[in-house]
Amino acid sequence: MRQHVETGLYAGFLFAVLGFVAWMSGEPFIFPSLGPSAFMLAFERRRDRQQVYRIVGGHLIGGVAGFVAFHLLGDGAVITALPPARSAEEFHLVASAVVSIVLTSWAMIATDMIHAPACATTLIVSLGLLSTPTQVVIIVVSIVLLVASDTAVLFLFKRVVGRSHPIYSGE
Repeated sequence: MRQHVETGLYAGFLFAVLGFVAWMSGEPFIFPSLGPSAFMLAFERRRDRQQVYRIVGGHLIGGVAGFVAFHLLGDGAVITALPPARSAEEFHLVASAVVSIVLTSWAMIATDMIHAPACATTLIVSLGLLSTPTQVVIIVVSIVLLVASDTAVLFLFKRVVGRSHPIYSGE
């Protein structure tokens, strides 16, 4: 049970860093696809830390693909409320979402930056929720901050808990 609590606290500490930046700046430094990325960093603390480039690269790809798809196909439409069924607005958002997933999937595989939560990032952008150039830059900066703060949080966590890696049953 302790390992479950430790993983949850670690992910929470990672998210708290971004929460503080969001609170201080008033900008969307917290968005849904960061949760799975924070969890992965917390849960897989034994992994090769050199592979975190996939987290940043995957979200960067997702942000750019979502931006391209939205501005080619969905510009002006936003999914904050469901558009009417069979409307042009709904069609444009669906097309934008489909194209962004195709582009993100292809680019992540082609660049070996596979990070599944980036598919959520591309949908956030391609559905018009965070689709301005500034917001896409904030998404990328958020990911970089998440990964960069992981080192500091790992150091502090080890000091508080006494170890840096959770011990799961079966280990």
